[in-house]
Amino acid sequence: MTFGGSTRGGVGLSRRSVLSIGAGFAATAAGGASRAYGADAVPSQLTVAVIGDGRTGVWASLRAGVGSRNLEQELGTKIVWQPGFTASLPVMEAIKAGSVDFTFATATAVVNAVPARVPIVPLAAYPLPVDEVDFLVQANSSIKTAADLKGKKIAHQNGTTGTYSLIKYLETAGLRLSDVQAVSLSGADAFTAFAQGSIDGWIHWQPATALALTKLGGKARLLPDVKTYDYAFYVARSEVAVRYPQLFAKFVKIIRETQAYIFAHPAESVALWASQGGFPPNGTEQAVYEKLVRDARLSESTAVALKPIDEAAAASTQDLADNFQALGVLPNKVDVRSFLLGTQFDAAKKAVALELGP
Repeated sequence: MTFGGSTRGGVGLSRRSVLSIGAGFAATAAGGASRAYGADAVPSQLTVAVIGDGRTGVWASLRAGVGSRNLEQELGTKIVWQPGFTASLPVMEAIKAGSVDFTFATATAVVNAVPARVPIVPLAAYPLPVDEVDFLVQANSSIKTAADLKGKKIAHQNGTTGTYSLIKYLETAGLRLSDVQAVSLSGADAFTAFAQGSIDGWIHWQPATALALTKLGGKARLLPDVKTYDYAFYVARSEVAVRYPQLFAKFVKIIRETQAYIFAHPAESVALWASQGGFPPNGTEQAVYEKLVRDARLSESTAVALKPIDEAAAASTQDLADNFQALGVLPNKVDVRSFLLGTQFDAAKKAVALELGP
C-alpha cells in the first residue's frame, strides 16, 4: 500500500449528471477516437506520470481497458507510464528534464512550476473535492480545534494541497504556519511518525488518511471542519502540447469520461483495481476505496467536472500562491493568474474547449 498518491475545493454534482456522462462512455469507447489524426499529428509515444502506485484511479482503469476502452488506439500513440512520483510537485522536475509529457497536477504544483520556469501548458482544471483532506490527531490528544494547534508538532507534505489546507485551517483560529511546529514528511513517513506518537497531528489527502484511520483504529480521530481549497489541473510539456493540441484535448476528454464511468460504477471499478494489484481483493482496503469513490472524496472524483481553464481556477490558484508567498513557502510573489489565462496557450485552449465544451 502506498500513502503517496495524488492530491484535491469542492464541486456540486448531481447523481443524474454523473450517470449521464457515464452513459456516453461505452458509446465513445466503441466508436474509437472521434477525430482521425494524420501520421504526423501525434508523437510516436507519450510519457505519462504515475503518481502513487498507479494501481487505482483513472490511470489504473484506463490501463485495464475499462468499458472496452483502448487508450492507445483512441489517441493513436504508444503510452509510456512513468511511475515513482509521491505527489504532483516532484513531477514538475521530470517535465523540466523532458522525461514526462503529461500529468495530473494540483494547483500547488503549478504555483511552484511557474517561477521555476517548468515548460508546461495548462489544459484543463477542476476543483478538488472539498473534503479530500483530513487532519488526524491522537485519540487522547487535547487538540479539539484549530486554536489548540499552537506550538504542536504537525506533519504535512510541504508545498502540497495538505500545506494549503493547513494554512487555511490555522487561519480560522487567527494562527499562522509559524505558530506550529510544521514538519514536512511524505505520506508514508508521516503515517509511521503518527503511529509511533512522535507527532501531534498529520494533515494529508485521500486515500492515505482513510486507510490510516482504518489501520490505527481507536488510536486516532479527525479534527472537524477541515477543508480542501485546491484546484487540480492536467498539464502537458509545452514542446509536445504546442505541436499536438488536439491529442491532449482528446486525452483530457477521455479522463473526464473515465472518471464519470468510475463514479457511476464504484463496485466494479474498485474490484478492477483490486484485480490489478491495487490492494487485496475483498478486504478492508477495497471497502475503504469503494466508500471513497461513492462519497467522491478521491482527488480524481471531481474530474467529472473537468473543463477548460477559467477565471475561477485562475483566481483560486492565485490566492494559494499569495498565501504561500506571504508565509515564505514561496520566496517571491508569483503571477500565476496571468500565466493560466495567457494567450500563449490559445491553440491548446481552443482544442480543449471543442472537446469539453466551454
